[in-house]
Amino acid sequence: MSLPYEVEILLRATLGTLAVGIFAVVFGLILKGIDRKVHARMQMRIGPPVIQPFRDIKKLLHKQTIIPENAVRSIYNNAPILAFAAAIAVMVYLPLGPFSPLLAEGGDLILVLYLLIIPSLAMVAGGFASGSPYATVGAQREMVLMMSYELPLASVVVAVAWKMSSLGFGSSAFTFPVIMSFPIWEHVGAVGAIGAILLLITILSVLPGEMSKIPFDAPEAETEICGGLLAEYSGRNLAMFMLADAVKIVALGTFVIALFFPWGLTPTLERTLDVDIHKYFGWVIDFLFYMFKLIVLLVAAVTFPRTGFSRIKIDQITDVYWKRFGAVALVGVFLLLLDLQVL
Repeated sequence: MSLPYEVEILLRATLGTLAVGIFAVVFGLILKGIDRKVHARMQMRIGPPVIQPFRDIKKLLHKQTIIPENAVRSIYNNAPILAFAAAIAVMVYLPLGPFSPLLAEGGDLILVLYLLIIPSLAMVAGGFASGSPYATVGAQREMVLMMSYELPLASVVVAVAWKMSSLGFGSSAFTFPVIMSFPIWEHVGAVGAIGAILLLITILSVLPGEMSKIPFDAPEAETEICGGLLAEYSGRNLAMFMLADAVKIVALGTFVIALFFPWGLTPTLERTLDVDIHKYFGWVIDFLFYMFKLIVLLVAAVTFPRTGFSRIKIDQITDVYWKRFGAVALVGVFLLLLDLQVL
């Protein structure tokens, strides 16, 4: 006896979301562990084991959750849940290596951009609701940081989608299946390639800001404002924020890969070795390759900068993102436009 169509769709969506969520949490924590390990090695330290983030989460889940006296309890307790739920929601609209987005027909680039804002907004709300001056300062800084990196990020997304629309895809230009099927590098000339490189540099510069990592970690600055947004969080609430951060790391990396590095490894292996790789085996190869790309992207865009640079002030962050990387993004857009005219 078969299930009704609506029930079957709901069941698939539920199980798919659960699977995607588990993967994002587990691999996100692994990425955080790799980041800490590589960061320590670059500083000539041994560093914690890669599984340390799992131990941190386990410890926090067994600790008491302390709620400040001046906190707005409903917002304070629900902000971590909202941040985690929004981070998981982003993942179901993103392609995971060879696998199309779970909800491919229900969202596009613009929706993902909106969803990526929600975890940061939840942290801001939680910071203000904490009733702590440190958390309030951190929340104010987080709002400034968000307004700073959203302009260059939006410029990159619009530029890539506009390039797809110039190929005749219309409104489908904003969907991930189209962007991944027609990589931007394969549809630009020399001038456009330079523009695409500038856009790639711009979006890579946004990653540390989105993740609140050095040099853009002013909202949490432990040595200045005692952790800022998270100063008053503990126990399960803090664990939820940490899990949301882990999932967001995977989501951001996947987002960049989908825009600029969507290729799988299977076609290259088939051409090089002159063999036909079974479909399911090819999925495994491409998924492992996708995970490898995530690790390389995290180390290059987040670990190296936070090891080589020091924290910059919040007013300097605005200057860097708006005046410098914003200008780089606009030059990249102009070169893409010029490339279209040349072609």
